[in-house]
Amino acid sequence: MKENRDRKPRIVCIGGGTGLSVILRGLKKLPIEITAIVTVADDGGSSGRLRNDLQMPPPGDIRNVLIALADTEPLLERVLQYRFTSGEGLAGHTLGNLMIAAMKEITGDFTHAVQEMSRVLAVRGRVLPASEQDVVLMAEMTDGSIIKGESQIPQTGKRIKRVFLNPPEPRPLEEAIRAIQEADAIVIGPGSLYTSILPNLLVKGMSETIYAANACRIFVCNVMTQPGETDHFTASDHIKAIYDHVEKPLFDVAIINNEVPPPTIQEKYAEKGQKMVLPDIDRIQEMGCRVIADNLLLYRSVVRHDAERISSHIERLIDERMQKRHSG
Repeated sequence: MKENRDRKPRIVCIGGGTGLSVILRGLKKLPIEITAIVTVADDGGSSGRLRNDLQMPPPGDIRNVLIALADTEPLLERVLQYRFTSGEGLAGHTLGNLMIAAMKEITGDFTHAVQEMSRVLAVRGRVLPASEQDVVLMAEMTDGSIIKGESQIPQTGKRIKRVFLNPPEPRPLEEAIRAIQEADAIVIGPGSLYTSILPNLLVKGMSETIYAANACRIFVCNVMTQPGETDHFTASDHIKAIYDHVEKPLFDVAIINNEVPPPTIQEKYAEKGQKMVLPDIDRIQEMGCRVIADNLLLYRSVVRHDAERISSHIERLIDERMQKRHSG
């Protein structure tokens, strides 16, 4: 990657869950400055318990992102991700979540705790919560019912009409807003559309700042549908759902997978009600969005994005942007 004369390119990645972590593992190898903005709407499992017990933002997605960006040995990563299986009060908690909670108690501030954990783990970049406020994700279903809680929304068997936050438009972290304003590229996704990606964009001023940013705004689409969230969704359906929520065309480029998984993989996912997200390229282009379609699949025990291939596409997009700025 070619650098600007006086600084490295700045990239902001927005999301949560495992999808954001996968992308960051590839991007951290590039000569760029990374800021990860992470959802704080999780209310399930260890994160939900710590959130209720200690009145703190849920640490789970933050933990995964810290580990993805950290310069850690494999054994340390296993330790941080270790989930206790016994012990009164301990069972179900991950050690990494408990460490973030302890750091929050010591520093008295969640964002400061994340910064200190970043320093301890030699994180390559910044990790910021989208908001420090205690927020609850809500969903209105197509039958008019209202569902409370991120962990409950996909379990209803109903179709989601829209999601929203309570309280509405929570205050953003000023550092996060500033990072978006200064970014050369903004990457949103992959991840759970309604429960990991949209909660970030519904924070006050977030989508407006992204829309106004002088950056290449990139959407990385999921490779498989998610039961209870994006059943039967095509790639353009993902983008349309975001546009419907924020009422703005946020993306310049969409990076989507066009490789069909082998039949054995498709059968395995079909048992869980999941299918490949179809790459309806023409429809995305009609929405004014450039499309990069490629084989983005890695096969392990589950289908994952090829982080290095996606990073190479993002790298080229940043190069294009920097060259245009330099020539301009």
